[in-house]
Amino acid sequence: MLETSTVITELSAALSKAQGEMGSAKKGTDNSFYKSKYADLSEVIKAIKEPFADNGLSYTQFPIVDDDSAGVITVLMHESGQWMKSAHMLPLLKRDAQAVGSCITYARRYGLQAAAGIPAADDDGSKASEELDPMAIHDDAVKRNLMSISAIKVAIQTENWETAAECYAEISNEDKTSLWVAPSKGGVWTTAERKALHSDEFNAAKKAMYGENNE
Repeated sequence: MLETSTVITELSAALSKAQGEMGSAKKGTDNSFYKSKYADLSEVIKAIKEPFADNGLSYTQFPIVDDDSAGVITVLMHESGQWMKSAHMLPLLKRDAQAVGSCITYARRYGLQAAAGIPAADDDGSKASEELDPMAIHDDAVKRNLMSISAIKVAIQTENWETAAECYAEISNEDKTSLWVAPSKGGVWTTAERKALHSDEFNAAKKAMYGENNE
């Protein structure tokens, strides 16, 4: 689930500039299981390091483990003090140090790619993802729509329904479906936000702007 500081205008502007300077993370690591190449964590860091520094951005990641999954919390910060953070968890196929380490390493790479908006490169993940991650589709949709999602969250908080409707319309119908994951399962929308996105006020704003609900 994505969380942000109350205001993220400066962070959003800085991230937009940084993304304009970033290239794709280089696919240089072999995945023997899938017989393909993917961008490892060091390549992701290399892709964002200078653009982040030049635009007052930084990040940190904290490992988290529970009974049947492991991952990281990725926090994206701006020099103004504004921030956004999201947890990326993967199911543990085995309960041992290697499995936990593999999940955390993969989640660090995937979480940082998602936060920075770096194009995914053969994101098939090594040992941690020999089985399909049920949240992968959701997290891909978050990555593609991070700016719109952040703006929608702020608009809902301030009851700016026109802005919420405009930003929601920027998300494809396929991604809207992918994002509609219950908060208890790590979905990006909180229970209150899900209710707001089905509220009379939100639907009225969509109808006024687009002549339909634009679901």
